[in-house]
Amino acid sequence: MNKKTDDKLKKYIIGGHKPQHTFVICAYKESPYLEECIESLENQSVGSKIIMVTSTPCEYISEMAEKHGIKLYINEGEGGITQDWNFGLGCVRTRLATIAHQDDVYAEKYTEEFLNALRGSKKPLIIFSDYGEIRDGARTTDVEMLKLKRIMLLPLVPRIARGSRFLRRRVLSMGDPICCPSVMYAMKNLEQPIFHNHFVCCEDWEAWEKLSRLKGDFIYIPKSLMFHRIHEESTTTKTLEAGGRILENYEMFRKFWPAPIAKLINRFYTKSEDSNEL
Repeated sequence: MNKKTDDKLKKYIIGGHKPQHTFVICAYKESPYLEECIESLENQSVGSKIIMVTSTPCEYISEMAEKHGIKLYINEGEGGITQDWNFGLGCVRTRLATIAHQDDVYAEKYTEEFLNALRGSKKPLIIFSDYGEIRDGARTTDVEMLKLKRIMLLPLVPRIARGSRFLRRRVLSMGDPICCPSVMYAMKNLEQPIFHNHFVCCEDWEAWEKLSRLKGDFIYIPKSLMFHRIHEESTTTKTLEAGGRILENYEMFRKFWPAPIAKLINRFYTKSEDSNEL
């Protein structure tokens, strides 16, 4: 990273060495991909603090945390996706945080690119990037759904669009193109808890809709800086197989549109999600 960091960026890297970003790994049971995720965070070009949280403590998770010198926090309250995410963010003591999903991997310059993207932002809310997928062990960015999401996010590419609540809400009114595990949160600018225990599959979209109403910046980096794993045991795959996302999508579209328009958009949006199925 360029040593001549501007004043805004220095606010997030106190002293130039002390990490002001935390990766929060949400571990669930015995994922065979957990260590690969951890190693991708350890290999960042700019160092971050790494912690791990779980509501399903087991020997495997404890061993992984001990092996890599990561502090493990046990959520002894109500478990679940949003509960674990909120619990994890509650353990953060830095200005910035990313919820790292245990099956995913992060590009070496993820943190560096995100910190650079913060330059000039007076009040960042969330920073997020394009992403790829891991299918059958291979990384790819050539997926129809990902191409569609990139098109949806084009209005947010110009720097002038960062603070536009109108543009970000128009983008979100057509679906959820923001990849949850890519998101970096500017903690001091966000009211906790960020996520609500309401949806099974659209909990992140619901959070973006809430945050889109706030004054501040949505910063989009059009580079694939992390890779989301698609496999049979993933939450995304299971909820799509169960058809649970269709009703949740409709409820989200109703936050932006009258019922007839929401139903029409949902019909086409549901078809676009077929690429998540194995």
